[in-house]
Amino acid sequence: MVRRFLKSKIHRARVTRTDLDYTGSLTVDRDLLDAADIATNEQVDVYNVTTGSRFTTYAIEGERGSGTIGVNGAAAHLASVGDLVIIATYCDLTEDEVTGHRPKVLLVDENNLPA
Repeated sequence: MVRRFLKSKIHRARVTRTDLDYTGSLTVDRDLLDAADIATNEQVDVYNVTTGSRFTTYAIEGERGSGTIGVNGAAAHLASVGDLVIIATYCDLTEDEVTGHRPKVLLVDENNLPA
């Protein structure tokens, strides 16, 4: 049996741009992806703290050090520049893996830089 657990999250990042005409996904500063152990094209859940909306998409790489959090495609209807979001990934663990598992939690400042 496996159970699903939080793998990593970027906590309370600020949306820096939205692009309705983009084909989809969430653009995230490469430094933040690395620090939170999120791979390019990995599925992410986005929880909008400001509005309460939630959606699932995938992460794409933004410019390193830019602080970019860009909501693209149809999901751009669910966020506005300045909204606070939580970006989360999950993993499936066996019973033997659960005990040693510790998710990565990345806290960021008002400029989306690691706090």
